[in-house]
Amino acid sequence: MTRFVLFAAPIAIAASILINGGGEDAEQPAGSPAAADPADSSVGPDPYAAANDEERRQLDERVAAMPAGLAAPAKRELAWKLLATSESSTLDWRGQYAAIDDNGDGTGYTAGIVGFCSGTHDMLTFVEAFTKDHPDSPLTPYVPALRKVDGTGSHKGLDPGFTAAWKKSAADPVFRAAQDHVRDKQYFEPAVRLAKLDGLGTLGQFIYFDAMVLQGPGTEPDAFYGIRKSALAEADTVDEGGDEKVYLDAFLDAARAVMKSKKNQHDTSRIDTTQREFLYDGNLSLEPPLAWKMYGETFRVAS
Repeated sequence: MTRFVLFAAPIAIAASILINGGGEDAEQPAGSPAAADPADSSVGPDPYAAANDEERRQLDERVAAMPAGLAAPAKRELAWKLLATSESSTLDWRGQYAAIDDNGDGTGYTAGIVGFCSGTHDMLTFVEAFTKDHPDSPLTPYVPALRKVDGTGSHKGLDPGFTAAWKKSAADPVFRAAQDHVRDKQYFEPAVRLAKLDGLGTLGQFIYFDAMVLQGPGTEPDAFYGIRKSALAEADTVDEGGDEKVYLDAFLDAARAVMKSKKNQHDTSRIDTTQREFLYDGNLSLEPPLAWKMYGETFRVAS
């Protein structure tokens, strides 16, 4: 997974923590999504990222006037469940704060509600930020080891105690709130806002969110804004006068191609038997009851 966390602390953590690999002067890993700018017109700009303060205020007003879509409480809950089935094969998304395992895909340990990975930099930035303000965290002793294994699938220095430390940390409501904050501020809110500005309904908003979580909010061809750029080359957004189904089909084609290009993402159930099925059923508003298959298992949400 190509992820990079821009972490702003929740209530109990200093608001000054804004992670991009340790600050503006910190060296970033090669290929980090944070190294590129979503305002870059070469990738089909995010109008919000490209805007000045006044323009952002106007865009905020425009989005606020739109239907809530995926941001409505019931739809947010549905989004968390859909994401949990693709990340952890369960509807119980609340049980994933403490989840941690190595699924053998070469990205090391995967943990938490958005699948932070010890090998893809996002777990490191998250844990560094959290432990900076919570030095007594059970995870603090593992920060040096996380730095050393970053970019690899190695567990060196993490075993045998890291998984237990993560699970113990997840019993702390502040740690759970920190995970929520990353999910919301780094992935959910930017994805939903951009989808609305592109004229997309609730399903399209979830498709953007899921792609941003899986591939990271970067501008490389295999990250979110690169996928969007590929889709824009094939179809117009609704805001540009295009057909919503045609555009989303193009976006899913581009997202699927990226997944198939990665050795650890060859199972494309989240697109083939979930998002594409909702699209072909014409359920652009993600209205329940819903049934979908993920990795061969059927999941249902009645309401």
